[in-house]
Amino acid sequence: MVVLLSSDNELFTADKDIVNHVRGIKIDNDNDKPIFIENVESYILKKVLEYCEYHRNDPLPSDEEQSNRSGKRQMCEWDTNFFAPMNRDMLFDVINAAYHLDIKLLLDASCLTVANRIRGMSTEQIREVFNVVNDFTPEEEEQLRKENEWAEIP
Repeated sequence: MVVLLSSDNELFTADKDIVNHVRGIKIDNDNDKPIFIENVESYILKKVLEYCEYHRNDPLPSDEEQSNRSGKRQMCEWDTNFFAPMNRDMLFDVINAAYHLDIKLLLDASCLTVANRIRGMSTEQIREVFNVVNDFTPEEEEQLRKENEWAEIP
């Protein structure tokens, strides 16, 4: 077992084989002190560990697979159900944790969830989701639309 300490000082225990999915955590077998997980609060670390527990037997992608990924990942039903109740802020916190802890499967699945949620939204709706202020003039915006007509989804 490995003891993890969240950034808000909550302790978690996890099997070593689960933590092996977390490339950003280095296990020191000679040290039984809790491993501090910087910038990941307990409610997110709990979700990260839940995800890793479910996917504990999934093969870890090699470095070559990570750099040559095709972007055509499909999510299993469990993943879809795992992310469904998460609001935007929690989902972004999971993405942040997955990135910093280097958990490729979780990062890909959480980013795919965001992509699926914004699919079909208008530019204005996407700006609202990501809290992006529109600083284009109407003329600049129209010019950009004309230049990028090829990217419009019918």
